[in-house]
Amino acid sequence: MKQNKTMETSNNVKAFIDNVSDQTKRNDSIHIVEIFKKITGFEPKMWGASIIGFGNYHYKYESGHEGNAPLTGFSPRKDSIVLYLGVEFKIKDQLLKKFGKHKAGKGCVYIKKLEDIDTIILEKLISASVENILSKYPTT
Repeated sequence: MKQNKTMETSNNVKAFIDNVSDQTKRNDSIHIVEIFKKITGFEPKMWGASIIGFGNYHYKYESGHEGNAPLTGFSPRKDSIVLYLGVEFKIKDQLLKKFGKHKAGKGCVYIKKLEDIDTIILEKLISASVENILSKYPTT
C-alpha cells in the first residue's frame, strides 16, 4: 500500500515558525498555535515539512486507503495561512458566513492575516471540525 507523504515528524514547530519570512504571518502563526492548543488540548507537532498539526487520528476509507492525519492544523504558506478543517460538518457553512475575510476549499480555509477574521468563530470551527472527525474516526 502507498504510504502517505504527510507524516508526523520530530521537526521543531518553533523553529519552523521562526523561519516564516513574512513577519505578520510569523506573528499570526504564534497566536494561531495558542488558539489551536486551547481548543484541542494538544501540543503542536510538525506534519511533513510545513503543516502544524494538533492531535491525530487513523482513517480508513471504503476504497481501503488508510493512514494517519492531524485532527486539525494550519500552515503559513506564501500566499495565505491555510487552516485544515474537516471537509464537511454540520455548522461549517453557517460559521464561515460570520468568519470574516477568507476563501474556502473542500477541507481548507485560507486567510491572509489573523486580523481579517473573528477568532471566536475560528475557535468554534476548530471545535466542530475535531468533533466531526472524532465521530467518524474514534480513537482507540
